Amino acid sequence: MQWHPGSSAVRSHSPARRLTDQALSSSVDPTPHPAPEGRGSPCRRTGSGAGLTLGSAEGFELLVAQLPAADILVNNLGIFEPKPFEQIPDEDWRRFFEVNVLSGVRLARQYVAGMRARNWGRIVFVSSESALQIPTEMIHYGMTKTAQLAVARGLAETLAGTGVTVNSVLPGPTASEGVADFVAQVAAGQGLDAAAFEREFFRSARPSSLIQRFATPDEVASMIAYVCSERASATTGAALRVDGGVVRAIA
Repeated sequence: MQWHPGSSAVRSHSPARRLTDQALSSSVDPTPHPAPEGRGSPCRRTGSGAGLTLGSAEGFELLVAQLPAADILVNNLGIFEPKPFEQIPDEDWRRFFEVNVLSGVRLARQYVAGMRARNWGRIVFVSSESALQIPTEMIHYGMTKTAQLAVARGLAETLAGTGVTVNSVLPGPTASEGVADFVAQVAAGQGLDAAAFEREFFRSARPSSLIQRFATPDEVASMIAYVCSERASATTGAALRVDGGVVRAIA
C-alpha cells in the first residue's frame, strides 16, 4: 500500500470528540482513508452513532432518516488511492467524486434549509493541502479536494447575511491512526525508529513544512471545533490551512 500523507489528516474521531467535549450538536463523518467505500457515523451531543455508508445516495437516506436536522455538519469523509493518471479509469473518477464531494453536497443540501430558518449553523468541508498542491500521483484525489473548496465558497456566498457559516479546513501531513501504523511499519522495514523516519520524511518529501513534523489529529480537530463555535461567527467562506506551513503561500 502506497501512502500520501497530505490529507490523511483528520480521518479519525478527533473532530467528533472535540465537538462533543464542547457540548456541541453535530453530524460528523469521521472516516479513515484509504478505503474502498466511505464509512461514517453521525455524532450527536451524546457522542453515539450507528455505522453508515455515506459515500452513496442510499447511505445518505439512511442517515437522514436517523438525523433529519443538524446545527453543525462536518464533512470528513474521504478516500484516496495513488495511481498514474493514464491508469485512472472513468469509474474511479466517478467513485472519488461520489465519495469525496457528493457525500458532503448531499448532507449540506439536506441540512442548510433548517440552519437558514434558525439563522444559525456551521458547515465544514475537510479538504486538504492537496487542493492547492495537486499530487501528481493521484490527480483524481486532488481534483475532489479542490472541488470541495469551490462548493464551500459558493455555498457560503448563498448564505450571506445569515448566521450560517461555511468553511473548508485543509490539513497537511498528520499522524492519524492509519498514518502512525504505516510509519511504524515502514520504519521497521528500513531499520529506523518512527522518529528517525519522520525526520527523513520531512527532510526529503516535505521540506517546505515549517513545523517539520506530523500534526496531530487533535491539532486539526481544534481548528474544526473553533470554526464550529460561536467565536467563529465572522469566519465564513474561508479555506483554513492546518498544514504545518507546507503550502508556501502568505495568503
